[in-house]
Amino acid sequence: MEDQDVNISIIGATGYSGVELVRLLLTHPEANIAAVYSNSQTGKTMQEVYPHLTHIFTDDLAEIDCARIQKEADVVFIATPSGVSGKLVPQLLDGKLKVIDVSGDFRLATPDLYKQWYGKETAGQEYIDQAIYGLSEWNAEAIKETNLLANPGCYPTATLLSLLPLLQENLIDGKSIIVDAKSGVTGAGRGASLGTHFCEVNESISAYKVGKHQHTPEIEQTLTQFTGQDVLLSFTPHLVPMNRGILTTSYAALKDDVTAENIAEAYVKAYEGKPFVRLRPGAYPKTKEVYGSNYCDIAWHVDERTGRVIILAVIDNVVKGAAGQAVQNMNLMFGLPEMTGLTFTPVYP
Repeated sequence: MEDQDVNISIIGATGYSGVELVRLLLTHPEANIAAVYSNSQTGKTMQEVYPHLTHIFTDDLAEIDCARIQKEADVVFIATPSGVSGKLVPQLLDGKLKVIDVSGDFRLATPDLYKQWYGKETAGQEYIDQAIYGLSEWNAEAIKETNLLANPGCYPTATLLSLLPLLQENLIDGKSIIVDAKSGVTGAGRGASLGTHFCEVNESISAYKVGKHQHTPEIEQTLTQFTGQDVLLSFTPHLVPMNRGILTTSYAALKDDVTAENIAEAYVKAYEGKPFVRLRPGAYPKTKEVYGSNYCDIAWHVDERTGRVIILAVIDNVVKGAAGQAVQNMNLMFGLPEMTGLTFTPVYP
């Protein structure tokens, strides 16, 4: 699109991903936020809910109205809790409106698989089949052509970017993978719960949903879809007392005769020309080094003693793991340069 703003609606604008979309889109040179929606905060303004937006973004929060959104917007971001977008998307798709679902209702291959892992209903198979998985660095051509995009989860983004190059080149055993993942508390959303209470989280680290986290099938499904390799992995998430950030440490057995040079070549081949993936071989990336940015930093260490490779990846879960990748995908869907509105430097310290 040249010399014409993309008109945008945001459903679920008062969640952490929603307000991050507002932050990113306010400085996007081709974006115009037409309206923001929140059934739980209808009638309030964004600056009432988030005072840091005072005198910056003061729009009223409207009740969700799919017919209005179809008229006012070129694209709608849905940043709601799981189970909501599956009901909204059939009312929104009209052949011209583009939908970017940040919530996860369209990531898994079937409604039954979604219900098994999320415990909720989603849209019918005909809508799931229309959705394109929005891992920007790996699916750009399909993303450019779709009207319904399933934005990846935060844990899957870091994990998939770590593992896909090695599986694609058949360098690791897809059934040997173990992923140890750690996330800041924003990953749990803004809703209050005992598990995210300050006194429960502060000065502590804890595992949760061991062996049953809903991102597990998303990771396995996507690794197989993009590489053709059979994958069965163990995924264990942990909650860390910080606001933002994800660190994934992935372990995999190397195939016979695979060298450190093979590993390095696979990463360079996969991410050469991909501006938001920064390769840092032998380093120890920190979440602080990507804070507030759309970057994913990846490092790897070949352990010759055990015959394994250990891959470290860090992202900001609210940006590259949610809103930033969603904007990156919007750019692709509207024919804009991929980095438009996303070229800011990480916040440090």
